[in-house]
Amino acid sequence: MIRINLLPHREAAKKARREQFYVLFGLVALLAAVIIFAVYTLIETQIEQQNRKNDFLKQEIAVLDKQLEEIKQLREKTNALLARKKVIEDLQRDRGETVYLLSELTQQVPEGVYLKSLKQDGLKVNIAGYAQSNARVSALMRNLEASPWLEQPVLIETKAVVLDGRRVNEFSMSFSLTRAAADENTGEKAK
Repeated sequence: MIRINLLPHREAAKKARREQFYVLFGLVALLAAVIIFAVYTLIETQIEQQNRKNDFLKQEIAVLDKQLEEIKQLREKTNALLARKKVIEDLQRDRGETVYLLSELTQQVPEGVYLKSLKQDGLKVNIAGYAQSNARVSALMRNLEASPWLEQPVLIETKAVVLDGRRVNEFSMSFSLTRAAADENTGEKAK
């Protein structure tokens, strides 16, 4: 039998496989490094794009905030103008109110009743005065109730007092002005 020594051949095959392994390992490591670099670059690019989008959105938000502030100022100015307009309309509507009140009071106050004070707060009117009797105070309340300009008379107080040596009744009462009746009558007079 012939004996062949295969030892160097095995060594050469091992060495070739080892070199092949190192080459493959290097290629895999290089491929892994390229993949990692590509992923890192991709992520970095997306982060930069998102940062640019965020900056753009911040700029647009700042513009919109300025516009909202301008809108808020315009609304405040509009509300102020509407409030002024309402005050002017109220003054325009109520300018004859005092005339109607005094005219109506002169017609509705019965004989023997004397007014000493009159105070108006909006549509509410408070009066105080003297009457020769309680019947005259009652007549004044009935007259006020029947008036188209005055409504809801409420007697606050009545008491007997001596004034200039005569016994009279001092009274105070309140009533409301009727704005709707004033508007209707003004409309009728304008026709």
